Amino acid sequence: MENPLLLFPQLNISASKDKAYYKVMKSAIKEEPHKASKPGAKQKRNRLSLLLQKPEFHEGDHLGKPGNLTIAASVSPEEAVKWGESFDKLLSEKAGLDAFTKFLKTEFSEENIEFWIACEDYKKSKSAHELLSKAKTIFETFIQKDAPKEVNLDFHTKEVTSQSVGQPVHSTFDAAQTTVYRLMEQDSYPRFLRSAPYRDLVRDRGPTHAPLRRRSRSFTISDFQGVKPDLTMW
Repeated sequence: MENPLLLFPQLNISASKDKAYYKVMKSAIKEEPHKASKPGAKQKRNRLSLLLQKPEFHEGDHLGKPGNLTIAASVSPEEAVKWGESFDKLLSEKAGLDAFTKFLKTEFSEENIEFWIACEDYKKSKSAHELLSKAKTIFETFIQKDAPKEVNLDFHTKEVTSQSVGQPVHSTFDAAQTTVYRLMEQDSYPRFLRSAPYRDLVRDRGPTHAPLRRRSRSFTISDFQGVKPDLTMW
């Protein structure tokens, strides 16, 4: 019996095409799970953010590496020591604010300090138009759902702030700013003080006062004049 593919050449062509098609599909099926297993950029960032938020992760020396937290060389150890006195003291000095902002970037939580700075600027607005413009920008950037730099606020604070944005006043963001401030003060600020660059800077501080030297005293015969010997010891 003759081979049907020889009698009907078109079957041979069709079979070749089908074979090539299934070969491509088989390869694609093998590759698809591999692609699906690769986490997206956002997923990678979320995992890394969770890792960096672990307290033990910040005890190492990684913060001192290039590209991470560095403190300006112009900052003296004495100045840095004052940052540890209070969170207010840290934020009130430009160098301290800059260093803390860089630290929050290593934790992927810089939106907190950026929101706080935006609120400080907002309170300096001099007209109703300026208040409205800045309030809208702050709300859309930091507060509304799925905002690009959404800060962590409780439901009540978010609702009160949202209702006030339509007719903003200088105190519109006070409650939200206080919430974020306390979050940084209680959570991020202690870790900043434990970070390697900050500890190293403070450790370089020299003694504030020269150690006191005790002067040795030379006794003279006059020191013993009029002193009666204690004969009970003999």
